[in-house]
Amino acid sequence: MPSKDPVLTPELIKILKIFGAASVLLVVFFSFFDSYRANNSGEDTTFRMTSSSRLFFLNLKAVDYQREVRKDAGMTLYRHAGFDLDSKEPTVFLVLILNTPKDESYLYLEPHELDWPLKILAISGQGEKELNFENGNKYDQLKQAQEIYELIQKEVEFYLIVSDQKIPLWESESEKEALKSTFEDYFRILDK
Repeated sequence: MPSKDPVLTPELIKILKIFGAASVLLVVFFSFFDSYRANNSGEDTTFRMTSSSRLFFLNLKAVDYQREVRKDAGMTLYRHAGFDLDSKEPTVFLVLILNTPKDESYLYLEPHELDWPLKILAISGQGEKELNFENGNKYDQLKQAQEIYELIQKEVEFYLIVSDQKIPLWESESEKEALKSTFEDYFRILDK
């Protein structure tokens, strides 16, 4: 026979209110620290691109680039239109590569009308610096591109050394802008 005692007594309602309010406050409090979670997956995020940045690039910036789809590699190569892509002279292009299946993006120094290794001479008011670049993996390519990026910030003139001849590299304003724009777009894709 059921008893007539109330299940929800005033004391029990008070306890439920306290625990309910405390749990809601804890959820709200910890939601502020959601972005500070540790990455314990062991996954390398050096080249990881975010979806929003990739879409921003594809929708707004990709029009400035010549696009080459490499189905065999599952990648899309973007060469900025500011580079003289039809040049018959030895030069180097900075290529932005999107590896969509892996959600990664890379930079690649692409020799044109010459082969690896690359010898680039950087001349500034403080002296000369010779850069010797070998064709390597994505980490090597990023390191080489970062060296170029640091020198660009210092307004350095670049020359390509081919058979002991100095050939001006990225000399025109359009090439300088293409180089800077490619770097900016790459770092934006990676949210760096």
